[in-house]
Amino acid sequence: MSDEGTLTFPCEFPVKVVGVRSDDFAQGILDIVLRHAPDFQPLSMEMRVSAGGNYLSLTCTITAHSRMQLDALYLELSGHAQVKFLL
Repeated sequence: MSDEGTLTFPCEFPVKVVGVRSDDFAQGILDIVLRHAPDFQPLSMEMRVSAGGNYLSLTCTITAHSRMQLDALYLELSGHAQVKFLL
């Protein structure tokens, strides 16, 4: 196990992505998550539609192995055209 800042790796790490609700948003985010966390189980992705129905919130809890892995994942997610914000 390595300790990088306040996280000790490996660890379970929830990634929350909010974006414009569309037919391909969830699949696009899943594709990115799987590139960076190939052991992620797609059926565990949590989805919630906003009250107005315009936005979709996705939570993917991955097994993070390093800060570098998380940084690369967040960088790619933030570049997705439909992503409004990340937590």
